[in-house]
Amino acid sequence: MATPPLIYVLNGPNLNLLGLREPEIYGSDTLDDIAERLEARAAELGVTLDIRQSNHEGHLVDWLQEARLKGAKAVILNPGGYTHTSVAIHDAIKAIALPVIEVHLSNPHARESFRRRSFVSPAARGTIAGLGALGYELALDAAARL
Repeated sequence: MATPPLIYVLNGPNLNLLGLREPEIYGSDTLDDIAERLEARAAELGVTLDIRQSNHEGHLVDWLQEARLKGAKAVILNPGGYTHTSVAIHDAIKAIALPVIEVHLSNPHARESFRRRSFVSPAARGTIAGLGALGYELALDAAARL
């Protein structure tokens, strides 16, 4: 039996506080709630997930590189605040040559002006923003089909 395709789901800073942090912006779902729904959907799609969160930029870069080395099919990435600051994450995405789908719970373009610039978007295959936790599920559906 063939090994199911692997998709990494990487979450950046402060996403460990989902459900507590500004629920009017980010919703009431916790990261565990999102992961549980993603795992159920992954089973339906016949893919496996490696879901991680870190508040440290270097961990996200390491995990992006690891995704390629482990033969992942795609990466779903919510870079959190690093979206607007991280050339290192941009460069890591370009280096791994895997489709990366950028996800944001809120719509950065409807928020503060500093959030409207993404260093990740130019390197990502696509971006899903402003749909809350549903954005992760849509990204998983897309990643499984790429």
